[in-house]
Amino acid sequence: MLFCLSEAIDLISPRLNCHHQKVAYLSYRLAQKIGMTEKEQRNILLQGLMHDIGALSLDERLSLLEEEPGMTSSHAFRGGKLLSGCLPLQSLADGVRYHHIPWNNGQGRYFNNHPVPMESHILHLADRVCASFPNTPNILADTGAVLSKIKLQENVFFAPEIVSALYELEAKEHIWLELADVAPLRLLPEAAIDDSKIGLDSVLSIAKIFSHVIDFRSHFTATHSAGVAHIAEKLAEQAGMDHEERKKILIAGYLHDLGKLAVQGSILEKPGKLDYREFSEIRSHSFYTYKLLNMIGGFSTINQWASLHHEKLDGSGYPFHMKAEQLSLGSRIMTVSDIFNAITENRPYRKGMEKNEIIGIIKGMSDDGLICPYVANILLEDIDFFSSLSKATQKLAADDYDKFFRDDDKIAI
Repeated sequence: MLFCLSEAIDLISPRLNCHHQKVAYLSYRLAQKIGMTEKEQRNILLQGLMHDIGALSLDERLSLLEEEPGMTSSHAFRGGKLLSGCLPLQSLADGVRYHHIPWNNGQGRYFNNHPVPMESHILHLADRVCASFPNTPNILADTGAVLSKIKLQENVFFAPEIVSALYELEAKEHIWLELADVAPLRLLPEAAIDDSKIGLDSVLSIAKIFSHVIDFRSHFTATHSAGVAHIAEKLAEQAGMDHEERKKILIAGYLHDLGKLAVQGSILEKPGKLDYREFSEIRSHSFYTYKLLNMIGGFSTINQWASLHHEKLDGSGYPFHMKAEQLSLGSRIMTVSDIFNAITENRPYRKGMEKNEIIGIIKGMSDDGLICPYVANILLEDIDFFSSLSKATQKLAADDYDKFFRDDDKIAI
């Protein structure tokens, strides 16, 4: 799941190509070199995959490649905040939170009286190394210059022990050639990857973190995934799905717009009508959701429900142009839920629609054979309940968004 999210984050720009994987790879090799335990090595690999999770905009992510962001960089603290709120990922939080604290002759062991773990200093060094390489195919020719640049900042930004470990890796060509690979983590030994299986409750908790990364890029999208997830869950209950299926559809709702991380924020926030190229970019997102979730073992049902939410029963949807016989009940529920939430939410170009307009659109699409009449009827027969649920869910999500950014400048955590 974390590999999937790191891939999604890097989709935002080709300049970020594989950055999280590269930092994870080099952090693992450095942890290995300084003698950390295998458990610690696996943990820092996961932290590398998540280290920039708190950088929510494209501009912020690109700026992180250009220069040292400094000890009070808010993206690191936001990342720690996101991870600390998720029980399965809490052990990653501090490493990510403090990964731009400079060593400062050893004073960087603490920040505002909080211990800064060695993992943070490893991530810091690995991040700066990976950001320093020019975009050229001959990494071996550039390694010496990059390491010399790092050496100049030893004891100021970087811990001497980790700089020494980096220099011990310099002579091992395979390390740098693997780092330059399109998927460096696949070249690590099998024991490096934490492939433990987790239950649906843990998956749900991680999916909520995914939804924050997807939705918190803009206040216009801040409530969408949560709204879709909870409406879909209630539609599934009234359609007779069992407890486990309802939990899966809740997860699918949180993840259905994962592919929107590949869409520019300026398009998501555009106040007017999208032009052809912009609309084409938007239409790609459900395919990217499918592609990304396809990486996760045991996710085939969740992926189908999440990624087919723009398909239509007559085959006119996208990206696969499936028809009624190919679309499961879960996929049909997700489509209705997404449409319902989209037309009830405020968007940059319009206010959320009123009850009569909502009924007209849902009924019209059902009558035209675009969406499932059975699911549409469940919604329409209890429209006041679903409208209230949508508003309540959106209010909670909006409060989460406001609270998350309200304390953005309060660095002591």
